[in-house]
Amino acid sequence: MITGESGMKIFLTGATGYIGGSVAARFVSAGHTVRGLARSESRAAALRGLGIEPVIGSLDDTVLLAAEAASADAVVNAASADHRPAAEAILTALAGSDKTFLHTSGSSIVGNRARGAARDEVYDETTPLTPAPNRAARVALNRDILAAAANGVRAVVLCPALIYGLGQGLEPHSMQVPWLIALARKDGVAKHAGPGANIWSNVHIDDLTALYLLALEKAPAGGFYFAENGENSMREVCAAIGRMLGHAGGPLAVTMAEAAAEWGECPANDTMGSNSRVRAVAARRDLGWTPAAPSLIEEIERGCYAEAA
Repeated sequence: MITGESGMKIFLTGATGYIGGSVAARFVSAGHTVRGLARSESRAAALRGLGIEPVIGSLDDTVLLAAEAASADAVVNAASADHRPAAEAILTALAGSDKTFLHTSGSSIVGNRARGAARDEVYDETTPLTPAPNRAARVALNRDILAAAANGVRAVVLCPALIYGLGQGLEPHSMQVPWLIALARKDGVAKHAGPGANIWSNVHIDDLTALYLLALEKAPAGGFYFAENGENSMREVCAAIGRMLGHAGGPLAVTMAEAAAEWGECPANDTMGSNSRVRAVAARRDLGWTPAAPSLIEEIERGCYAEAA
């Protein structure tokens, strides 16, 4: 295990994205060197401006991924929670090295298609999970990554809930809240899928990147960590968006068919109309994670998303 060590050489996928870019910025500020995957020279040039060494390629370039992993002190996958060939290429390259692999999953693994209704199920890292069919492959990949701990890889899975707040990399915003803001601006009123009683746990991007740094420093091989610091219903989120935009009255419901037409069938049902309620027990207890950023509602109301969508 690596504890409190600085100046590491880290290879990071997703460096041009919201999560990966913010994690890379946090690592650079902590004194680490980050080589970040980028798809184009223009994005590579932008990464250089942030102090990140670009590696041009994609998750499908498994030979490249393996070479970068082998030459790095640690690897972070923040590009895709579902790309098995990329994860397997990295794990094969790291086998027997005791190097760190931090993999980014997502709390939709506990989600249910509730059509905007509330559900009572709340999960922590010890709660038995039978995933919905559309998330079974992701849960299986998480399991196989963690199993690499028996093959000489310090493999760790981080599983954030809905992420909010301004990113510190090239991409300042995540998806869900900007989607809701875009619809509210288009229609002149905030709208949620179904009754909007469905609840998602959430976590600020600054608190999340702090967790990645803690995991890099001291998470044990085979560690699995939810990341959250509160929860809100989609109706509460939409009400805050309405207040931010100065709309009169409260948010309105749209049918699931209308939501699917707006965002796509899977996003509508598996994100905007689902429940995903988790508790980050292990991160707080075992890593000393102490999230302290403003809440999602506070960030919306104080204008964090004023330029979004």
